[in-house]
Amino acid sequence: MLRITAVETSNAYTKLHVEGRLTGRSVEELRQSSDLHALSKGAALTLDLAEVTFADAQGIALLKDLKSRNVTLLNLEPFLALQLHD
Repeated sequence: MLRITAVETSNAYTKLHVEGRLTGRSVEELRQSSDLHALSKGAALTLDLAEVTFADAQGIALLKDLKSRNVTLLNLEPFLALQLHD
């Protein structure tokens, strides 16, 4: 299960707090939420990932894609940081 909460939002910036497991359907949920809250509007997006407990291959691929689109990824757990390292 994944929970996504907008903790800061404006026309130019959105910060989302993400908690839970980034797997299966939750990957698409995060993709849609990211697009809805910021990316489609051209606003800067930051994801606080401190509470993400696991990400499968699809979840890692999404985070890599978001990172390549200039999304800021904060508070990565070491297991995520290793997998996202270029």
